Amino acid sequence: MLRLLLVDDHTLVLDSLGRLLEAEPDLTVVGKAGSGHEAVRLCRELTPDLVLLDYSLPDIDGLETTRQIVALGLQTRVLILTMHANEEYATRLLRAGASGFVIKAADASELLQAIRKVALKGTYVSPSVMEKMVVRVGQPAKDAPEAVLSDRELQVLLRLARGQTTREVASSLSLSISTIETYRSRILEKLNLRNNSDLTRFAVRRGLVELD
Repeated sequence: MLRLLLVDDHTLVLDSLGRLLEAEPDLTVVGKAGSGHEAVRLCRELTPDLVLLDYSLPDIDGLETTRQIVALGLQTRVLILTMHANEEYATRLLRAGASGFVIKAADASELLQAIRKVALKGTYVSPSVMEKMVVRVGQPAKDAPEAVLSDRELQVLLRLARGQTTREVASSLSLSISTIETYRSRILEKLNLRNNSDLTRFAVRRGLVELD
């Protein structure tokens, strides 16, 4: 029996995923979390076989959550579930220790296949994302401009693109306002952008964020 921890900040998503997975004879849901910090705590307490982790969380993002779970030194595997079919996300998450990346547009059979493969020490990436990753090999950086950003710069970019103020970004990342302003300046320079409106348009165009 594979023991799963589900992580998503939307209760309806958690409930629907729970019903889907509990209907499978070889899967059981041992816990649910609505934030990255809670996910790390429950991993430590429950030691699940696999964490099905949403990338976009209200506190720390999927990248940082993955790092913290991996740092626990458990046998727990991490499978990312996200609406963003962006190959840069997938690449960074796999480097951070995740074992799979599935987009939310996938059907139930693909999700179940990914869960079983990752839980059994394999790796799974949704075909649409894998194709982009393969195309990226050997291609110039202009084909994935966000690749020039550091992980922290990408975190700042995503928060600014979603409309957070500099103060809000500083608070969410536990950094000073001046540090965030420095990151913002670097991001604008690296991406050849002028202001926050440009940042938002860039992030939407590249599939890094989805605005309501």
